[in-house]
Amino acid sequence: MSSPAPSSLRTLIDRFDPTAFDASQRRAQIRLVVPGEGKWDVVVDLAGARLAGADSAAQPHATLTANRQTWSRIASDLRGGMDAYRAGHLRIRHNLHLGVSLLAATSGMTGPERLRFRRIETASGELSFLTAGVGEPIILVHGLGATKGSFLPTVAALAGSFRLIAVDLPGFGDSDKPLRALYDPAFFARAVVHLMDALEVERAHVIGNSMGGRATLELGLRHPDRVRRLVMLAPSLAWIRERPWAPLVRLLRPELGLLQITPRSIVEAVVHRILPVAESNWVRAGVDEFLRAYLTPRGRMAFYAAARQIYLEEPHGAEGFWTRLAGLQAPSLFIWGKADRLVPIGFAAHVKRTVPTARHFELDCGHVPQIERPAETHAAISEFLEEGRSGKEEP
Repeated sequence: MSSPAPSSLRTLIDRFDPTAFDASQRRAQIRLVVPGEGKWDVVVDLAGARLAGADSAAQPHATLTANRQTWSRIASDLRGGMDAYRAGHLRIRHNLHLGVSLLAATSGMTGPERLRFRRIETASGELSFLTAGVGEPIILVHGLGATKGSFLPTVAALAGSFRLIAVDLPGFGDSDKPLRALYDPAFFARAVVHLMDALEVERAHVIGNSMGGRATLELGLRHPDRVRRLVMLAPSLAWIRERPWAPLVRLLRPELGLLQITPRSIVEAVVHRILPVAESNWVRAGVDEFLRAYLTPRGRMAFYAAARQIYLEEPHGAEGFWTRLAGLQAPSLFIWGKADRLVPIGFAAHVKRTVPTARHFELDCGHVPQIERPAETHAAISEFLEEGRSGKEEP
């Protein structure tokens, strides 16, 4: 028989708000751990949320671990859960979507600015997203293999002034993963427009990281009437140098991902290359989120298809990326990592020549500035977006 749960855990579950929680399955099991004291499971289903002793025979969908003092602070402070996670006092493993969704649903906050996890049917299929804050909308678009969770630091930094909407692109996270999609920048840009349509958002600022940065640029090029200001964090751009493997890559079919399973050790090495920072909550969560989709057949297929499109994108010619980029009109900020091993800082010079009106900001970090250098990244973004509010915004 399990010992009684700490009163802080009972307080959290007693204030569970189902409108802030989202689960793709009808039943979610989330384990709460107090090291040295015990483990308890939160079971969420159509009847609500209930707390019970941990079921040792069942593998939970997500695990949240913190000491008794941290759980007490989370229970007594409306924003305590996310603060504890960002500070490293609370660890979330396996399914970040469910773990943070539980924190949002038990925060006790009820206003429109509260953090909520939702899914919505769009013309691009069902999309999963999180939202927080009120004001001018900002759409957040993640990178290859990542999810909306990679923008939790940005949501925390900007939700006091803006309405943040972080989406799982089709093929990733908890969104639909269509089999016959191209998974190219035009496809992702169209999905963002469809999300905006479903949410009745006419225009928005858009911030994208890596592949999401490339999708953000495509959105600005194809749908300039739907965007205000654009921020690209280490965006994936068409290769300018010769691509020796292009003929082979063209022959490889993403559908092979429906069958192939890459060893976990190799997959983790890839994620650590994307997140070349010291071991942290964010790195562990990034690995978990990547694996959660990649270890499914459709998730692998989407990953391969998107990576293939990045490598094969034509740089020049009438429809080449760099030719088209010259037509970018929206006020734009590019943030680069000087230690980025995926998108070298040398790309900045090409962007400066192609879009001379764009702003640039360089940081001593790798490929994910919003996680590796959150304070500097968000200060630069805030300053750039506030310029639009001060009367310098485009008509």
